[in-house]
Amino acid sequence: MYAWIWRKLPFGLPGKLSGSIVLAAAVLAVLWYVVFPWATPLLPFDDVQVGTGTQQEQGPAQQDPNVVTSADENAPEDIPYSTESNAPHPSSIPGG
Repeated sequence: MYAWIWRKLPFGLPGKLSGSIVLAAAVLAVLWYVVFPWATPLLPFDDVQVGTGTQQEQGPAQQDPNVVTSADENAPEDIPYSTESNAPHPSSIPGG
């Protein structure tokens, strides 16, 4: 197909190069302004669900995740990594 298009483009090599650039730009414009907007509602890009299926079945009356429960009160206060740098803890370096 591409060879057929290349043979049909007029005006020698400069015309074939510029014609192929114009054809590629036209195809990209049709995709960007027609095909992609049409297909966006059909694709699940905004259907983000984190967790297991049991959490989704609880419905709108599920517990607020920001509320501290008694299980969270017993959690350790120290986090096991530095929030100030990207350097790993020396004990986690292999051979160190």
